[in-house]
Amino acid sequence: MSNFRISEVAGLIGVSGDTVRRWVDSGRLAAVRDEHGHRLVDGAELAAFMRAGAHEDPGLAFSSARNRFRGLVTGVTRDGVMAQVEMQAGPHRVVSLMSREAADEMGLEAGSPATAIVKSTNVIVEGDPRPETRHA
Repeated sequence: MSNFRISEVAGLIGVSGDTVRRWVDSGRLAAVRDEHGHRLVDGAELAAFMRAGAHEDPGLAFSSARNRFRGLVTGVTRDGVMAQVEMQAGPHRVVSLMSREAADEMGLEAGSPATAIVKSTNVIVEGDPRPETRHA
């Protein structure tokens, strides 16, 4: 079974390591310590935690979209009708095509905070090519 360090859990969920440590300390997320004293979260426990939505903002419960990436707009390219908006959300680059009118109304420009919401019927999942980093 896979075990994850606090920093790996934080990266997978998109929060800080301090947030994950607070969840562990408060009992919201189970963790054990390895022989070096590092906290490890069991992969199945983490999956259940994430599936239950325990890491999500409760205000998001009124939308069917679950894939939200909070980040910073890094560029906006506008033409007469369309706009291409690029964002960096943690390690993820997100690109959206929208009407120029929508981009203008939202005031999107490089440096603007924004949330990309993705709802798709086609999702490609790739495994981690480094399985040795996933075992305790």
